[in-house]
Amino acid sequence: MTRYDILTAIPTAFHRDGSLDLEGSRAIFRYVGESGNEGAFVLGTTGEFPAVDVAEFTGLVGAALDELADRMRVIVHVGQPSAFEAVRLVDIARGLGATEFAALTPYYLRSSDDAVVDYFRQVSDAVGDGRLYVYIYPARSGNPVSPELLVRLAQLPNVVGAKVSELTLDELAAYRAAVPADFELYTGADRDLIAAVGVGAQGVVSGVSSVTPKPFRALADAGRSGEATAIAAAQAAVDEVVATIGGDMARMKEGYRVLGVTDAHCRMALDEPDAAARARVAEVIAAHA
Repeated sequence: MTRYDILTAIPTAFHRDGSLDLEGSRAIFRYVGESGNEGAFVLGTTGEFPAVDVAEFTGLVGAALDELADRMRVIVHVGQPSAFEAVRLVDIARGLGATEFAALTPYYLRSSDDAVVDYFRQVSDAVGDGRLYVYIYPARSGNPVSPELLVRLAQLPNVVGAKVSELTLDELAAYRAAVPADFELYTGADRDLIAAVGVGAQGVVSGVSSVTPKPFRALADAGRSGEATAIAAAQAAVDEVVATIGGDMARMKEGYRVLGVTDAHCRMALDEPDAAARARVAEVIAAHA
């Protein structure tokens, strides 16, 4: 059966001074838990993972599992520049009860295909009887994954799928044509749920859906129905919220302020929305939350 899964990429809440706001993060987890989405993607790019230390990772994963595990799938991102660091995070998350994981390819330094396979072999071994997704984001990692390399990674025992960010639908289709039929593919492009499923993906990993889940749920429902008019209307609503909030974590957190979820801020060097942007975020929240 064709799937239209929405996995919510969840932002991490920080105080204005940059310190971790664990209670604010719990509030976001609880809000996402009411969305009806199929899963949560924790401590990925939207969660500002490069700026989170091991102790904070431990607290956030524990809080996410506590708030979400009985409501939806929880996929914990553990990607690091080295397998040593990634395995350490897998061990922590498994100890807290996590069973699904994602790992960005090694990043910063350029890695050969063989080095990428070795990295994922070590992470896969650490996952044990869990499930592991390859996180492909060459624009940020500097390490591309060809269809041929993804086939090699798909042969590892616990690798069950991939999240693909900032690649074209043609590139996504090339992955689909290369990997086994039961290998799951998710686009990281918030607005591309219907288009990605059309080329063989199982759904989307969406940060914007963490703030405004309703239009995404409507789009998934419309996709399942196959009704062109419903798809067009739902797609227009998704396009509107994505055009305003996009992959901007500071705007997502402005959305939480508007919604009364929590007063969250970013730790990484991201611009705060100006008055016009805040007003626009408030407008789309009013229309679509």
